[in-house]
Order: sequence, then C-alpha cells, then structure tokens
Amino acid sequence: MYENPKDAQNIVKLTDFHTGHSFAAVAQVEAYWEGLRQDRLLPKRSDIDPRGIEAALEYAFILERVAPGVARMRIAGSHLSDLMGMEVRGMPITAFLSTESRRRFSDMLEELFATPAVGSLALRNETGEAEGRMILLPLKSDMGDVSRMLGCFMTKGDIAADPCRFNIENIQIRPIAVNQPAVDPAPQAPVAETPRPAPRPTTGATGVPYLRLVKSDS
Repeated sequence: MYENPKDAQNIVKLTDFHTGHSFAAVAQVEAYWEGLRQDRLLPKRSDIDPRGIEAALEYAFILERVAPGVARMRIAGSHLSDLMGMEVRGMPITAFLSTESRRRFSDMLEELFATPAVGSLALRNETGEAEGRMILLPLKSDMGDVSRMLGCFMTKGDIAADPCRFNIENIQIRPIAVNQPAVDPAPQAPVAETPRPAPRPTTGATGVPYLRLVKSDS
C-alpha cells in the first residue's frame, strides 16, 4: 500500500493491543501515530512504515492537502476502494461523504491542518445499514509544513451498494499536547556583600599616623 517503505526505527509493538475493540484498526493506527510522535508535536510523513500498522493496512490512507479544506488520497487501502467500487487514489477524501456532509467535513479538515489537531468521526451510510469510524492524524511533510495526514476508515455492516457514501453523525476534535519535561528553576547564587573599606588611621600635619590621648575628667 505505501510508496517506498523504509526501514523503520520507531515501529510500535502492539502485542498487547485490545483486538476485541469494535473498530480495532482505527485504534491501532492512532496508537502507531502516537508512538511515532513521542514528545514531538507531529511525526513526519517519512516516518510512516507500513509494518507498524500491518493489521490495519486495508483501512489506512494518507492524505495530501491541495487547497483550503481539500485533501486528496495519495495512498489508500483496499477497503476504501471496495467502498467506492473503484480505485480511490487521487480522489478527494470527501468522495466518501454525502453531499450534505461535505462542507462540514471540509471545515473540520482545515481546522485539523491549521491547529494542528486530531479528528475522530462517527459515520453512517445513507441507507443506515453500515456504520463507520474514521480518524485523521496530521503529519509534517519533508519540507516541515503540516500538509499530510495519516488516516484510517473502518466500517461495519452492509456496504453492498457502491459507491457507498456516509453521513457524519459526530465529530470530535482533540488538540495535540506536547509533553514537556518539568524543569526546576536553577537555584540563584547568593549575592555577595560588597566589602566595606577599612577605616583609615588619623594622620597629623606631616602625614605620619599618630595616636591622640584623650584624658578623662575623673
């Protein structure tokens, strides 16, 4: 599915992944993205290795932003082609949505790229016989701009009709938090007191120091 896979240095091991999840592929792709990101704001497109999400490849895709609110599918798994009944690479992601849902989706998409943030969607097809979950995870391009997105779209139910288009039931947008290690403020060095000059001895007219005897009245 992915173009030019490279040796991965940050592949997440998901041996303890909860496979009983109703939309397990969506959760796996999100966990992989979080593992790549670590303490950074976003991972790069070049960080993605298909071996890290092998069990979810048929549901995964990568988007490229081509205009405000518009992103085309650069790479897409076989499940997405099955939904449309055709090859979907090069198509806008909104092709999977009903006409009524496309404007709402485009507004959300632009917010995810601009913030950046993670988007999660609950979807149902126009006949009501299939439901879906989609997650959208921003990526940096090799140029450093936020113009790519790793995604996953998994459905359950009857998708016999193609193209199968979906209505948006719910959208959740989650800002991305960067974990910064706590740093204690450096202790301030004590301020040294400026030494006072020693009193100079009294001198006579000749400049030679002398002692003056003061007699007591007693």
